[in-house]
Amino acid sequence: MAVGATALLALALTGSTSDKPWAQAYDPLGHWWLSTICAALPVLVLLGSLAVFRMKAHHSASLGLVMAILVANGLFHMPIKMASITAIYGACYGLFPIGWIILNVIFLYRMTCETGRFKVLQQSMTGITQDTRLQLLLIAFSFGAFFEGASGFGTPVAVTAALLIGLGFRPLQASGLSLIANTAPVAYGALGTPIVALAAVTGYSEFSLGAQVGRILPFFSVLVPFWLVSAYAGFKGMKEIWPAIMVAGVSFAIPQYLVSNYHGPWLTDIIAALCSMICLVLFLKIWHPKRIWGHDGHHDEHRAARGTHGYGRGEVVRAWLPWLVLSILVFCWGTYTGKKVMNTPEKVFSFMSTWHIPPSTITNLQIPVVGLNKMVQRVPPVVPKPTVEAAVFALNWISATGSGILIAAVISGFIMGLSLRRMVVMWWKTVWHMRFSLLTIAAMMSVGILTRYSGLDATMGLAFARTGHFYPFFGTLLGWLGVALTGSDTASNVLFGSLQKISAQQIGISSVLMAAANSSGGVMGKMIDAQSIVVASTATEWYGHEGDVLRYVFWHSIALASLVGVVVYLQAYVTPFTRMVVH
Repeated sequence: MAVGATALLALALTGSTSDKPWAQAYDPLGHWWLSTICAALPVLVLLGSLAVFRMKAHHSASLGLVMAILVANGLFHMPIKMASITAIYGACYGLFPIGWIILNVIFLYRMTCETGRFKVLQQSMTGITQDTRLQLLLIAFSFGAFFEGASGFGTPVAVTAALLIGLGFRPLQASGLSLIANTAPVAYGALGTPIVALAAVTGYSEFSLGAQVGRILPFFSVLVPFWLVSAYAGFKGMKEIWPAIMVAGVSFAIPQYLVSNYHGPWLTDIIAALCSMICLVLFLKIWHPKRIWGHDGHHDEHRAARGTHGYGRGEVVRAWLPWLVLSILVFCWGTYTGKKVMNTPEKVFSFMSTWHIPPSTITNLQIPVVGLNKMVQRVPPVVPKPTVEAAVFALNWISATGSGILIAAVISGFIMGLSLRRMVVMWWKTVWHMRFSLLTIAAMMSVGILTRYSGLDATMGLAFARTGHFYPFFGTLLGWLGVALTGSDTASNVLFGSLQKISAQQIGISSVLMAAANSSGGVMGKMIDAQSIVVASTATEWYGHEGDVLRYVFWHSIALASLVGVVVYLQAYVTPFTRMVVH
């Protein structure tokens, strides 16, 4: 896939262009409200065709891309060649690294199913609890947070949705609930990558920004598990297991606050997720609800809290081993040291005098996108001064998270007794099985990237900045919009971090707070971004139902984002909440 993406990029980006950068225009129609409506058209077409008209995801994504090109060129005056190059660049980014992650997670899942290991894993879960509400809490929230902290970029949704569907959850439940659960940890995902990116564009320290986010999100780290179980079992079903939910949420929220404020953003999710998993499992050894829920919502007061699955300890360990290998390798691939070694191995092999070719040009190719790299100029008030946008396709084929997952899958395949030949055949079958999902991800990322480079995102962002005294609330929703558009809290921070800082300074409120609010509000947009929805539907093999998933999570996303906005508003203006702002 990586080779194919590179070939496509090289083929499409040939030719010369003018040396003069094209400057973005944020109000090309002369009326900010009209320009904003037009800028929103690609998103409205994409989400509307998906949720309202129930079109297939790859058709909706293609329509959204066509609309994005038309608006970018016809109304915002982006040169058509540049718009086309941007769309292809976005498609390549969709295939690598994002599609690469999902492909290899599904490959591992399909191998465990074919060898029967997944059935053992599924039944072994009953040894912890037979209550589906508690299984949801443990896997979607606590276990998913670990994968978010280690890798991000769709990995937690892919893994937890696949696990839930194997445990007997319906496809819509497995998809939608995995998306709802993957919110509170997102700001510190991939070892704090969103915070690192936010620091780069705002000029504030990673520690200050991470600490401020850690004074906003812990409220939601407690709330989201309650919200998650309520979405599945209703208020009454949630109330029956509130002690376990409280344990899972509080044991995540307290480490999240402490680590982010006294250590930094890098290990926040990893430590908090491990604490949550350990505390919840230990708690379930001494407590269980009076009524045990099954997958059909049926509950039985006489059903045992923990089942007897009939498998020996060795069989259970072998069933969990592929996922343990995956967890270890994903963590190693996510560390700064691991990435540095894989991206610049010449430092490791410098003692070898025969090593002539710089390895970084092999393991970490940085391919400038001809016709786009430094050819787009962002202008005030989005940035303090005119700034050219880089466009470099990173082909870090070893250090990419998907490569770590592929290696974990191959190791697990050998452990499960599969030959290399059989694994190769199964991998190619997985590629064919996922062809439409990969096409959809590529098209949706094209829409997101084109929205960024054409300035459509900034036009929508400036509309939020006009809200004056209510900016803390609407600025938080700007972060939500950024993630909904791009599928990434990191990308949203890069897009709107500087704008948040400038707007906050003009209004007279803390710019550190508003920069952090961009990342904190963005986490709630993660459940409705098109990329995550396709990942969830692919992991559950529920193709063609992406619109159903979007409708399932949409109002949850808006409600939770609005609550984050309320918290930020209180911290901006209302004592004693103002004392929570980092100075």
